[in-house]
Amino acid sequence: MGHFKYASDVGAPVEVAFTYTDNHQFVPDWAFGVADFEPVGDLDHGSGAVFTTTLRVGLWHPTVECEITDYRRNAVIEYTLRRRRTGKPAPAGSPLAVLSLRFDPLGYGRAVLTSETEYWAPQGLTGRLLSRMLAAAVQSMVRRTESQLRREIEEFHGTDLVGRIA
Repeated sequence: MGHFKYASDVGAPVEVAFTYTDNHQFVPDWAFGVADFEPVGDLDHGSGAVFTTTLRVGLWHPTVECEITDYRRNAVIEYTLRRRRTGKPAPAGSPLAVLSLRFDPLGYGRAVLTSETEYWAPQGLTGRLLSRMLAAAVQSMVRRTESQLRREIEEFHGTDLVGRIA
């Protein structure tokens, strides 16, 4: 299992940042590698909402299932990616990755966006051989996602503040 965490200063209040991120229609705009993000059923936000997600990974375009597994208004949205089984929801115990977005007030109409990702590499010899390459790819994807989300939130809010905090 791998783990990455980034934090950044966002030029928008927590409520604005969370509202933008909570809208499933905007996910392809900020999530690196996501081509399509459609709700399954009537629930399109909040804990338990499930989405069919089409990824863009080079020439490969897999479809996976994404579920919101932790949801606290104006505080946390956690997405869990799982393999999709045709016609059935994915089993609960087989995540590919978990992306947690935490929003904390910073004052003066600004917020701290913390992106935390855990991912699971393939098992066996293949997983060991690809682990470093996979770690570098996931780290780059998480960094790009966090950076793009910050820019999109600021554009949504109408500000142009760019800042980073460790």
